[in-house]
Amino acid sequence: MQARSKTPLPIAVLVSGAGTNLQALLDTVHGHEAQVVGVASSVGDAPALERATEREVPTAVFPRPEYPDRKTRDEAMAGWLGERGVRLVVLAGYMELLGNEFLERFPGAVINVHPSLLPAFPGLEAIEQALSYGVKVFGVTVHFVDAGVDSGPVISQRAVELPDARTPDEVLAALRPLEHALLPEAVRLFARGALSMDPESSRRVVLDR
Repeated sequence: MQARSKTPLPIAVLVSGAGTNLQALLDTVHGHEAQVVGVASSVGDAPALERATEREVPTAVFPRPEYPDRKTRDEAMAGWLGERGVRLVVLAGYMELLGNEFLERFPGAVINVHPSLLPAFPGLEAIEQALSYGVKVFGVTVHFVDAGVDSGPVISQRAVELPDARTPDEVLAALRPLEHALLPEAVRLFARGALSMDPESSRRVVLDR
């Protein structure tokens, strides 16, 4: 876990799409508790890259088809992040799995935001899964990333009741403000050294606010 520091924490953000969570980070913690020193994407035309460029944040694209395997792609991306002194990697709508080799380069320092109340509905199309199941309460989870699929220790969660929700877009619109609040707050806590593992359970994150 990250120790306390008086200087902004150098972080990288991994993206694949529109980048609304990246924008939330740029608008809140960037230049304060943290400094976004690089944005890496799996998609060359991701709108998120434009958001980074507008704030003069370096960007790079690592499309999976351009590498012989995921390990090679991860090594290239980890090397690019390492050159920038990254100490926390934030997955913000990143639609690729990261291998063990990448996670070992940033031990205990990769977090993700997921549009469900984990452990319910992990993986892709979480909102669609929840709608199909017929749930009435939806939510957002920020968690540490491990070798599984959305299975790492939970940092924070927030829920919203949507008893009449019928479409993914409707649910996503309600969840976006929760994501935009929880993800920057998780970065703040990490930067302050306020996150630690419960000595009695490796699954539990203790928050020292």
